[in-house]
Amino acid sequence: MTSSPSAPAARTDHPGSDKLRLRSIIGYGAGDAANNLAFTTTSMFLLVYYTDVAGIPAAAAGTLFLVVRLFDAFSDLFAGRMVDRTNTKRWGKFRPFILFGSVPLLILTFLNFHIPQIGEGGKLAYAYIVYAALGLAYSLVNIPYGSMASAMTQKPKERAKLASARTVGALLVSSALGIFVAPLLKAGTDLQPIFTAVTLVFMVLGVVLYLFTFFTTREKVARDVPKVSFKQSMQTLKGNKPLLMLCLSSLLFLSGYLSLSTVQVYYFRDALHNLGLVPILSIVQLVITLALSAWVPVLVARFGKRTVYMAFIVVGVVGGLLVMFTPTTLVWLAFLGFVIAVGGIAGVSIVVWALEADTVEYGEWKTGVRSEGIIYSLFSFTRKTGQAVGGALAGYALAWGGYDGHAAAQTAQAVTGIQIAAGLIPAILGAGAGVIMFFYELTDARHAKIVAEIRERHLQAGAGLGADAETVAKLSKPEGA
Repeated sequence: MTSSPSAPAARTDHPGSDKLRLRSIIGYGAGDAANNLAFTTTSMFLLVYYTDVAGIPAAAAGTLFLVVRLFDAFSDLFAGRMVDRTNTKRWGKFRPFILFGSVPLLILTFLNFHIPQIGEGGKLAYAYIVYAALGLAYSLVNIPYGSMASAMTQKPKERAKLASARTVGALLVSSALGIFVAPLLKAGTDLQPIFTAVTLVFMVLGVVLYLFTFFTTREKVARDVPKVSFKQSMQTLKGNKPLLMLCLSSLLFLSGYLSLSTVQVYYFRDALHNLGLVPILSIVQLVITLALSAWVPVLVARFGKRTVYMAFIVVGVVGGLLVMFTPTTLVWLAFLGFVIAVGGIAGVSIVVWALEADTVEYGEWKTGVRSEGIIYSLFSFTRKTGQAVGGALAGYALAWGGYDGHAAAQTAQAVTGIQIAAGLIPAILGAGAGVIMFFYELTDARHAKIVAEIRERHLQAGAGLGADAETVAKLSKPEGA
């Protein structure tokens, strides 16, 4: 796939042009379902595979997560530059990455769950290589996928619908994993055939979902400039305070979320001794997310994205504290705590993507340059860093507790380590994420004014929306922000 100049994209200034068809919304959600066949499968089960199948120690696995996911974060920046430099005549900026990157991504997912028995050092080296390759492939699909939301519509409510759709898509996958796969991962059994069957099925299903996304989504707000220079990309980041605050908040939130999701199977299997609760949790989580996907756009319209984001953070913190401090003998209360935690996580996960899309307009307002790819990649960079930290903290908490992947039952200290990873770490880091967003100033009202001013600048430039970025920037400088 190569970059090539293109004729100016057809576009209109009419406000109604931003309204999305249901097919496009569903298609966009299917893309994140496909993404999570790779992402959620690895985040939920890769540590289990390492410790219980491949025989990699928990501490070594934690360090692997930290190192490789930090590499993944830099892969996101590379992918962002690739997106900003690409514009095909036939398929636009973002969709070609989804079309051509999906198969390598899904093949690498399969390879990560098939580590050959080549000695401890050989196994660890293989795990590093294939996991790093998976991260790069994921970046080259996920960055353009996520960037495409800001190019599909500028309406806050429509963006909230896209955010809800991708969250539902992701939750359908995680729910299926919890309902059908997690109950099979019993301690002391041969898990390799299970992982082989699951990843083979996901390879086929993932290709179908990515193709559906490719054929049902369209880029309506794409700029007419075919390439954005590195200097222009950096200008859109410089001074984008809302983006930087959102990135920092997401880093903390994702660190806690990944710690919880990484040890979910351990918590129900080894702490509560009730692996059968995982599919029940998945069903409850799915129902909660479907309900939230319908109500979050309404809540956003009434209270604003920042307020809704912070409210769900509080819910997640309460759930995490219950998971940490509830005795494992009170299974019903511990389960309730987990439900509350994942409910808060689901709400935050819906709102955060709409918040990210708003920062694209803020960057354009500040500089006159629209760089969806580099902005989304910086946001994803910090989220990947959070995933690195969260996965590592989960592995280190298991190692601190002395978790034994070959034991039928774990010690009391090992159970405490699992509780720390599933409850205390998410609660503390979630609270930090909420404090940061308390000072976030890009409200929905301010964003609406920014979009209106951008439209006016483009019209003044004499070429309508999508006029040359440098011309627009010279014509109208923003008032400070």
